[in-house]
Amino acid sequence: MHRRPPGKHHAGLWEFPGGKVDAGETPREALIREICEELGVTLAGEALSPAGFAEETWAEGRAPIVIMLYSSTWDGSAVAALEGGEIGWFTPEEVAALDKPPLDVALAGSLFEKR
Repeated sequence: MHRRPPGKHHAGLWEFPGGKVDAGETPREALIREICEELGVTLAGEALSPAGFAEETWAEGRAPIVIMLYSSTWDGSAVAALEGGEIGWFTPEEVAALDKPPLDVALAGSLFEKR
């Protein structure tokens, strides 16, 4: 999990790392790019597997956010919080107890109830 750095939206809350899909990218390509930028880890596209999603309801003046969650294998390479904040490895029970943005609460709930 990644803790949002000070000065960012949801600062101090824990979230699944990742980010926005840029124009011309697929969600998998965006995740590979974002994980490399945020954590310094290179993911293999073929190792990504859809694990769930969460979406907001319509908010006044903007379309809802949809977050897609993927699982992947990890080669054990070094992980670093390259964009600030903290990173941590947690058990499902520990993740449940972390302060998280609403969509990450939903993602964690659906991910760990499948275990």
